[in-house]
Order: sequence, then C-alpha cells, then structure tokens
Amino acid sequence: MCPLVLQAQENFTLSGTVADNQSNETLIGVNIIIPEQQTGTVTNEYGFYSITLPAGTYAVQISYLGFKTISETLVLNSNLTKNYKLDETAESLDEVIVTEDVEKLNIKNPQMSVNSLSIKTIKNMPVVLGEVDVIKSITLLPGVTNAGEGSSGFNVRGGAADQNLILLDEATIFNSSHLFGFFSVFNPDAIKDIKLYKGGIPAKYGGRVSSVLDIYQKEGNRKSFHMNGGIGLISSRLLAEGPIKKDKGSFLIGGRSSYAHLFLPLFDLDNVAYFYDLNAKLSYNINDNNNVYLSGYFGRDVFKFSDNFENSFGNSVLNFRWNHLYSDKIFSNLSLIYSDYYYGLQIGFVGFDWVSGIRNFNLKYDFKHYISNNFKLEYGLNSMYYKFNPGDIKPIDDESGINPFKLIDKYAFENAIYIDAEHKLSDKFSVSYGARLSMFHRLGQDELNIYENNSPLNFNPALGIYEKANPIGTDTFSKSDVIQSFANLEPRLAIAYQLNDNSSVKASYNRMSQYLHLLSNTSSPTPLDVWTPSGKYIKPQLLDQMAIGYFKSFNNNAYSLEVESFYKTIQNRIDYVDGADLIANNAIEQVILNGEGRAYGLEVLFKKNEGKFTGWLAYTLSKSEQRTPGRTAIETGINNGQWYNTPYDKTHDISLTGSYELSQKWSFSSNLIFQTGQPTTYPNGQYQYNDITIPNYEARNSSRLPSYHRLDLAVNYNPNPESTKNFKGEWVFGIYNVYNRKNAASISFSENRNTGVNEATRLAIFGIVPSFSYNFKF
Repeated sequence: MCPLVLQAQENFTLSGTVADNQSNETLIGVNIIIPEQQTGTVTNEYGFYSITLPAGTYAVQISYLGFKTISETLVLNSNLTKNYKLDETAESLDEVIVTEDVEKLNIKNPQMSVNSLSIKTIKNMPVVLGEVDVIKSITLLPGVTNAGEGSSGFNVRGGAADQNLILLDEATIFNSSHLFGFFSVFNPDAIKDIKLYKGGIPAKYGGRVSSVLDIYQKEGNRKSFHMNGGIGLISSRLLAEGPIKKDKGSFLIGGRSSYAHLFLPLFDLDNVAYFYDLNAKLSYNINDNNNVYLSGYFGRDVFKFSDNFENSFGNSVLNFRWNHLYSDKIFSNLSLIYSDYYYGLQIGFVGFDWVSGIRNFNLKYDFKHYISNNFKLEYGLNSMYYKFNPGDIKPIDDESGINPFKLIDKYAFENAIYIDAEHKLSDKFSVSYGARLSMFHRLGQDELNIYENNSPLNFNPALGIYEKANPIGTDTFSKSDVIQSFANLEPRLAIAYQLNDNSSVKASYNRMSQYLHLLSNTSSPTPLDVWTPSGKYIKPQLLDQMAIGYFKSFNNNAYSLEVESFYKTIQNRIDYVDGADLIANNAIEQVILNGEGRAYGLEVLFKKNEGKFTGWLAYTLSKSEQRTPGRTAIETGINNGQWYNTPYDKTHDISLTGSYELSQKWSFSSNLIFQTGQPTTYPNGQYQYNDITIPNYEARNSSRLPSYHRLDLAVNYNPNPESTKNFKGEWVFGIYNVYNRKNAASISFSENRNTGVNEATRLAIFGIVPSFSYNFKF
C-alpha cells in the first residue's frame, strides 16, 4: 500500500474551547458541525470540545443559539487546537443567552427525559411578586409539579421532593427554597446553565431516585467590568463581574435580599420575614491545559415574631475545581466540595434554642475521553462524608428551666465509581450505556438502640395499631466503626433510532439508589424536616425506571414534539404509622415502616421555537401511588396494605406558556396552568367522648382538593433598545393569577362553637397579585 493512501487514512483531532467574545466566558453545548462528514460534537460543561477526523480539508460550522454562526475552512493534517469566540446576534439585557440550542430537539442523541431552559426564557415568564424563579419555571415542564402555592421543592414524575438531587456548581443544595417556597435559592443573574434530568440519568449522577437538577453559575466577565441587577416590590438583586487579569481570570459576586419586612413597623407590626443570599465565583486560566475555579453560595431565611419566636435556615456551599487537559482527547475535572444546611429555632416564651442540620464533604474526579467520533467515554469516582445533626436543644439563659438535650449525631460515608459510554453504532442507531457502583457505610454513633427480634415497631392485633417497641439495650460505637454497609450496582441504558432526518424513537432504563431520607410526613418539605441516613433499621431506596418516547421536529426545527411514557418502581420508601412524632425523636425507627412506590404516565411537549411568538404546550397524564403492607400475615400495614395516592399525585397537569415579541420595545408573556387537585384525607364521621367531638378519617389520600388553575401575564418594556450607552434598563410588569382564583392550599375541618356543626375552611395563599420590577445593566 502506498504512503499516500496510508496518510489519507490517518486521523487527527480538532479540539479547543468556545467562549463568548464579549466576556470571554466559556459556553456550554455549542454545536461544532462538519457538514461534509455529517458529524459533529458539542462543548462540555466547561466549554471544551474534541472531534477526530481523517486528514483532509473541512468546512467547520460553530453555532449557538443567540450568537452569530462561524463558518471557516480548516486543513487538518495534524492535531489542531482551535479556540473560538462567538459574537451575540443582537444586544439584549442578558449578558449572554446561556444554553445551547437545547430548547430545540436533538433527534440523534440517545439522551432522553432531559429539559433545558435558557435564562432568557425564564426571565420572560410571569412570576409571583415579580421575582424570577428557576424552580417555578421548571414546574411548567411535563412531568414536573409542586405541592401548591407556598410549598417548598418540586416533584418529578410522581416522586417526592427529597428524591431530587439539586446541584449548584456540583455542590448539593439540601433546601432549594426561600420563604417556604415563595422563591428559590437561585439568583437568575448568576446562572449560566440549567438541565433537569427526569429519566435516562447518566451514570455520573447518583444518590437520588427521582431527578437531577444540574445548575452551573457564570464564571464572570474576563474582559471588562460590568454590573447588572433589578429592583422589585419586595426584593432586589445586584451582580458585579470583571477580570482579575484580562483574558486570564475573572470574578463574579452577586447578592439578593428581600426588604418587605422594613415596612411592617409602619403598620405597627413587630414581625420580621426576609431572606438574603450571596453568589461568588473566581476563575483563572493557568495555561491552555489548566483552569481553576472557586465558587460559593450562602443563603439565609429569617422569620421573627416579636421576641417570642425566631427561625433561621439556609444553605452554605463551597467548591474548588481544577480542569486539566491530559491530551486533546482526555478532559478531567477534580472537585473538592463542602455543603451545609443549617436550621435554627429560638422560642423565647419557652426559653430554648434548637439547632439541626446536615454537612457534606465531597471529592469528585471525572474524566471525559473522546476516543473517536463514534465512541466517547465518561468515567470517574466520588466520595462523600456526611454528618447529620438531628437536633440540639439549649436553654436561652439559666432562668429558662430548659435542660440541654442533644439528639444523637449520625455519620455516613458514600463512595461511587462509574463509567458511561456514548456509542454511535450506525448513521441511524446510537446507544448510551454504563453503570454506577455505589457503596454506603453507616458509621458509628454514641448509642444505637437494640430491640427484641431486631424490631423497633410492634403491632398490637387487639387494637389494630402499631406501637413503639421498648429497647432492650444499646450499642456504643466509635465514629470509625461501620454499623451497616450497602452496595448497589446501578446500570444505565439509553438507545435512539433515527426514523428519518426529523424524527426518532428512544428508550431508556436506569436503576438508582438513594441512601438519605428526609423525615417529613407533610405534603411538601419544611425547614424543620430532618435528613437521616440508611442504616440498621432504615434501608436505602431503590429505583427502577423505564421510558420510551417519540421525538419529531418540523420546519427545520421551528416546531418540535416530544412524547414520552414512563414507568418506575421504588423499593424501601419510608412510610409513617398513624400519629408518628418526627420532631426531636431520637429513635425514628420506632414510627416508620419500609414500603414501596410506583408511578407511571404519559408526557407530551409541543414547542414553537422560532418567530415573534414562541412557547410550548405541556401535558402530563400520570399516577403516583404508595403501599406499605404488613410485615406478617396478621399486620394491617399502612392503609390496610392497599395502594394509596401519594401527596404529589396529579392525574392531569397542563401548562401553556407563550411569549410574543411585538417590537424591540415591547414583549408579552403568559402562563395558563391546570392541575388535578392534590390528594388529601377528609373526616368521614365523628363520635363523642366525654363531651368532646372526635373526627374519624377516611382512608389515606382518598379525596382531593379542588382542581388548581390560574392565568399569569407579564409585559416587558425596553425604553431604549437601540441605545449605544453603557447603561441599559427595562421594566417588567406582571399580574399573577389574573382572574383571582382562590386555589385551595388546604381544607381544614373544625366545629363551629355557635352552631356545634363541623365546617370546612379553605385556605388560599394567593389571589390576584400585581407586580413590577426594574432591571438594569452597565
């Protein structure tokens, strides 16, 4: 064979980074396309790309939503490093449009059940009290709901809020809400990229069984100093960014705070309710092969009622990351992460302080190996150390009469290794497959109860109820002892078959393990809820989920359609016996049983991606149930061992979201939402005991609150869209719940003292809420 033929068959690698030319900030998910080869790749979470081609001359296209496409011809006769800088297509209030063209459909990729929203889209949505909110925005997507207005967290595909892994720059956020769910902890000005994985979750993620919300903060402008922010009715925000050393390093610092409580003294109210948070990030490019980042978040909520009650809670996270390029085909990221969730409560008239929380130290080392255009590997390891503080009670002063009391601290160590492959088998068939091996060790604690027959909960057949078992002794361990160990292999598989250029079918399967449990028997998490690890009496939750879908784009991606069906089962879901006391309980194993859950449904997402009018219609038809049968033939279990609706079961969930750009000055947006009412339990009778009326309740969650629906509207006004001045501003006017629907957050029953008749009372959080805010940048 002649040398010329050998040379023609030789492959070389084109690699580099893609960044915004204005700020020099790297961009995630930029498309690098080689039309002649009908192939391409996208940049990773740090803006890096790598593609291997036969030697030759190629036309290369670099495209990204909101930026001008670059087209150039390259001669590839050796490995080539090429960094690109993209220019925005038009000036806008957002520094950049921060996600790739992920809001259009990717037909070929086997990844499914993932949604991304750009910050521009989120900022255009109508929101309550004028505050842009990431969490409320994702609840407009199919398969995602929450427990109602004023509730914390979100629910994905019939899962509980504690089954969602929420990451900010890879650090775990244990509570994503401010002001009990009215706002989220994420400052939209500081966010770079948002992805929600509902199924087919890659093997690099673990520790939760419902979803992964992965959020990255911006790195900061490496070219020039800028500030932007907003002033609203009840809160304001300000963010500053700029270079540490031009084109080499940058800083970002942003803060938010609410201030509605400052006006309460005008109404002779001595109460306080506010939140504040701080985002910060430093980044530095050491050389072409090494980048370092230091990012952090700190947030607090404070509630105070006179001098009798004070409550504060919040998250603190810190992350140091080192990106290293071993070669033009191997990218690595090493992360050292600290996460802390704190809850504090002071009750003055009783005279004690209560403190609880969870701390997490995390070491991650991840690799992405671009072996060829048709085969890519991701692999890595992850080690986490946990300290759980269930509660510590201390007297406020010597005269309070309260004795100090410390619930027993718990410790755990979680390790995992993973490998994921993305394999293009043919022009039409692609597959992603991998596995995660997770190991969890419950470490020693001061005391652990011992029970007869190893059963902390007894069943009384005469009364048909569960009763706490009396410990017959205690074991004492050192912190290095292992009380209980678990190991689980978590396979992942996703396949895609391209029917034609515009449509494909996909399917996925994943198993996941969750070793942490949130002790809460309310419909949505509260700050007082406590995390606890799996151990001798509490088993880890195990998920098996399957999904299949049809995906189609129309008119060159101007429209897209996604239809997915899913089915999942969960083993060892904690359930609570009737009358369970969770607060300050040192033996939580005495009030819980291990049950099982299942959820299944159909999701439809139809989107209009281009033009003056854009938006989507999302519909979910689903069922979410839980069952806890008795451990023996004579035990009744929970709800007589029958399946019952979980608190987050919503049969129908419809949302219509639209945005219309009338001109450069005026744009309009709206949301229309309908949801089946939340399951609840009503009394179905009553009896008298010593002249006291005692209600009798029906089976768990066998009734529902009234259906939930509302319409929101917003108007954006940019007075000087063509101004060349450095300072730019816009007004945002909104109306939440336009037709003043009194949606029920709960319905309670009580006796009318005048008539003696039991009456139902509906509690509604919001009626119609107008708002405005002023956003600016310079």
